[in-house]
Amino acid sequence: MAGSAALWLGPLFLLSLGAPPAPASLLRRLGEHVQRVQESSGLSLTSGAGAGALPKPGWLEQPLDPFNASDRRSFLQRYWVNDRHWASPHGPVFLHLGGEGSLGSGSVMRGHPAALAPAWGALVIGLEHRFYGLSVPAGGLDVAQLAFLSSRHALADVASARLALARLFNVSASSPWICFGGSYAGSLAAWARLKFPHLIFASVASSAPVRAVLDFSEYNEVVSRSLMSTAVGGSPECRAAASAAFAEVERRLRAGREARGALRAELGACSSLGRAEDQAELLGALQALVGGAVQYDAQAGAPLSVRRLCGLLLEGWSNRSRSAPYHGLRRAVQVVMPSLGQRCLSFSQAETVARLKVTDPQVSGVGDRQWLYQTCTEFGFYVTCEDPRCPFSRLPALPSQLELCEQVFGLSTSSVVQAVGQTNAYYGGQSPGATQVLFINGDTDPWHVLSVTKALGPSEAALLIPGASHCMDMAPERPSDSPSLRLGRQSISQQLQIWLGLAKQSLGSSGG
Repeated sequence: MAGSAALWLGPLFLLSLGAPPAPASLLRRLGEHVQRVQESSGLSLTSGAGAGALPKPGWLEQPLDPFNASDRRSFLQRYWVNDRHWASPHGPVFLHLGGEGSLGSGSVMRGHPAALAPAWGALVIGLEHRFYGLSVPAGGLDVAQLAFLSSRHALADVASARLALARLFNVSASSPWICFGGSYAGSLAAWARLKFPHLIFASVASSAPVRAVLDFSEYNEVVSRSLMSTAVGGSPECRAAASAAFAEVERRLRAGREARGALRAELGACSSLGRAEDQAELLGALQALVGGAVQYDAQAGAPLSVRRLCGLLLEGWSNRSRSAPYHGLRRAVQVVMPSLGQRCLSFSQAETVARLKVTDPQVSGVGDRQWLYQTCTEFGFYVTCEDPRCPFSRLPALPSQLELCEQVFGLSTSSVVQAVGQTNAYYGGQSPGATQVLFINGDTDPWHVLSVTKALGPSEAALLIPGASHCMDMAPERPSDSPSLRLGRQSISQQLQIWLGLAKQSLGSSGG
């Protein structure tokens, strides 16, 4: 997911040691890299945002189990504050929720919601998600401890943090609190308004996959469509070249030990590729690399855009030679991996499983174990390519991805299926029924198909930005931003204006 990604610099060192780039993990690395670049960038909508000292972290003591008052255990949850634009204690509070990664000071300094703060005189607070970054409870990441990691626990943290921070900063009872978040954290922002309307006045949910799904085959349908879209630099020829590149990788995998050895060297696979499951790891990582080019298309910090990827795949393919797209895919690997600080594109499955089993948070600092646990116990989100129209390899198939839940956590496939159903029953899937929520998506982003892309009513607004990728509306403004993205950001400001006007009208009510 990784729209809400690692901003703390610790994981950079871990990445260089080679965190396991299973498909989901490689996408997480890309998200972390993009967000880190954007949040450290000097480009910002916020006038003078780079001036002055960086905000210091604060810490809230939160109950480990908020649903059991007799459990006295607690943990420290990190937050960041930017009060330089806060005009008065009656002003609004913009609460930026963290997701499945570390949340750094950039979360309250760059992009949305920080860029919106000056216009409204808002206090900006960033709240890191439990079990990620530096908000990891003492006691490690074993399965008994991970029982306290879920979106429901995270929302309980949002509610108690909202009350504690209001006291801490002397925020007026009439001040409206507005949640912001991107990707999984975007879902949390929407759900915070759904479950705690008396505490959260409104929410802006960017690229929020509110529908949990076991088999996320739709992801690659959007990737396929985007590779063909001339609006973002794709073409039907590009999609055909991507398909040819994957077919050539599979042909070489079948061609014997020598061919596999060459493939291993050329694509940066750190396993022998003799076993079917290790071949699936490589094919999944290659899919994630192409998917990542689409998911983060044209964003600052993204090593590869759709346009550049298509250029590589189509170079020298005029004679339809079998190997030209493969060599383009190989060059794409050479572009992406150094920027992520990784030497290996894929490992053996045994090594991936071993790394995911590590319960020491210092070793699992990048959050892969925690996020896998949440997919196994809440969301699914397993990207597959089993549809005949999918241009990539059929591997890794859904059963092998579900096997990870069993191998790492001892969770059966039936329990994962049940968990996904329970999540949708609890939150309402793509019809959550929350009022005063704005859902924002880009139609290039593969995750938009799990979000709300059409207004569900007068107070459940939705905005689908043509040509925009994952959480692009939250990124700092750039001169290269498309007119549709600029328009999208204007719509967010207009929606805030409407909400804050409503808040003024209802001063003193419990809604604010």
